[in-house]
Amino acid sequence: MLSKEDGKLLIKVARKAIKTYLEKGRIIDPPKIPSHLKEKMGVFVTLNKNGDLRGCIGFPEPIKPLIEGVIEAAVASATSDPRFPPVTVEELEKIQIEVSVLTKPELIKVEDPREYPKRIKVGVDGLIIEKGPYKGLLLPQVAVEWGFDEEEFLCNTCLKAGLPPDCWYDQDTKVYKFQAQIFQEKN
Repeated sequence: MLSKEDGKLLIKVARKAIKTYLEKGRIIDPPKIPSHLKEKMGVFVTLNKNGDLRGCIGFPEPIKPLIEGVIEAAVASATSDPRFPPVTVEELEKIQIEVSVLTKPELIKVEDPREYPKRIKVGVDGLIIEKGPYKGLLLPQVAVEWGFDEEEFLCNTCLKAGLPPDCWYDQDTKVYKFQAQIFQEKN
């Protein structure tokens, strides 16, 4: 469990990473930080502007040190999210940064896919749906923001993966859950 101070530091680093990349075209080096922020963790950086999504990219699996993941995800959220044009330097001051630090995804094992909704806690769990080469992820806060119940959350995660909304009923679809500690920049 990270502290509020850890969260403030991660947001500060994310903002500096974006600003430096937009102004100078380079990736910052990780700053001197407490060793626990160098542990491998999954992380997403979300950018919001006037309450609307402006970019969101991250690493669901703990494949890199957290601080490096924050730097890379922050820059990618601002410049490489295919849903949006790149953020401009002028726009950056109007953007609110959110950092979500993820637990390792855990496969939900069920005998019958109809059991999935009972194994998910809206507002606590994020979801990953995987079927063949398709994979989609929704962070825990998405279900709350959109008012999804468990089944709607599953269906929308299927859609995010580019699959039919009911693909979670298929025996060959894998459903993972994870939790996130969410740090939001104060306006």
